[in-house]
Amino acid sequence: MTESVISPEDAFNQAIARYNGGEGPETLIPVFKDIADSSPKNATVWACLAWLYLLDDKPTLAFKAAQRSVKIDGYHPQARINYALAMLANKKTGVREQVELAAQMMSFDQEIAAGVMESLDDGLERKPDWRDIERIKKWLTE
Repeated sequence: MTESVISPEDAFNQAIARYNGGEGPETLIPVFKDIADSSPKNATVWACLAWLYLLDDKPTLAFKAAQRSVKIDGYHPQARINYALAMLANKKTGVREQVELAAQMMSFDQEIAAGVMESLDDGLERKPDWRDIERIKKWLTE
């Protein structure tokens, strides 16, 4: 009997569906880590992994994943926002610059901007006391 092999893209889509279905970071982090290991140059996967680490209060791991995402694709607004959140969580400098870069990128595409804002709202639903998101949202709407 042969075992079916799932592509990284299919694994990613399934993991996103699980997240959208309400599954928490504690079970999804290993899944996204496996996907990131199999697709190390996929900025979106690293951005998602950073987001999950942030939700799970693992700022150091979030910072490393977000930093990797931004290095892979410097024009990925969600990656920049996650990087800024990880920087805040780790008390790093340069946060405002990351938010301004993301805002500039978001200004070119309203669909992407809406997606980033939805993501931030989702973060507040999952982690209502997340003050850093409130700061980022304020900066994005100034």
